[in-house]
Amino acid sequence: MPMFVCFRASVEERYGKDLINLSRKKPCGQTELNTLRRALEVFKQRVETIGQVHMQLAQNLREEAKKMEDFREKQKLHRKKIELIMDSIHKTRNLQYKKTLEAKRLYEQRCRDKDEAEQAVHRSSNLVTPKQQEKLFVKLAQAKSALEDSDRMYQNNVNALEKIREEWQNEHIKACEFFESQECERINYFRNAMWLHVNQLSEGCVKNDDVRKEHQFLPSVDWALTNFLGLAFSYYRKRVQCPRGGAPTSQLGGYEFDPRDYGVIKR
Repeated sequence: MPMFVCFRASVEERYGKDLINLSRKKPCGQTELNTLRRALEVFKQRVETIGQVHMQLAQNLREEAKKMEDFREKQKLHRKKIELIMDSIHKTRNLQYKKTLEAKRLYEQRCRDKDEAEQAVHRSSNLVTPKQQEKLFVKLAQAKSALEDSDRMYQNNVNALEKIREEWQNEHIKACEFFESQECERINYFRNAMWLHVNQLSEGCVKNDDVRKEHQFLPSVDWALTNFLGLAFSYYRKRVQCPRGGAPTSQLGGYEFDPRDYGVIKR
């Protein structure tokens, strides 16, 4: 959504600049006179005002898009912290799992060594000399001692793995709850941002309508045009009726009329 709002701001800015440039650089009504010229000058001012409204709207949209981007970056930073914690404990769990498997393999090997030592003692009980038998018993004792050590190490690794698993599970639950809360926050934020975006666009439309409603010069133009046509018709009718060299002015309903006031050039 921030990218879309930025594009929309660019469109509004481009349109506003075009209207302002149109109002300032292109002629409009410079060849007209009196009321119509004044009306067209006001019309150009209104066009520039509308362009400024769109420029302001573009600025507001960019500010809102910046807030959206900051909010998203803030969420990404928090999410990254949680992900780093999860990655760390996940690696620790995997490492402890490998160590436990290695301890299990060693324990199973020590069990086989003890079994082989016991079998060697039983098989050679009547076939070897006392000295050889003593060596077999020493080897059996060493095998049992090594088995006990590997058994303790295996149990310690299993306990450590279980502890790490519980910690990993708890952190995983916390992470899921955090991500759920973050997603709800994100949805609510962008919902409010969308409403704000729509309200800004509506405000821009209202300002444009207000500017267009200020065109109060149009009735005066209509009145001037109607009055001009009526008086001009009366003037030329009387001009035809009066002799050459008659007065250039006429009276109509108590109104003093001179065609030069309306841009009429006498031939």
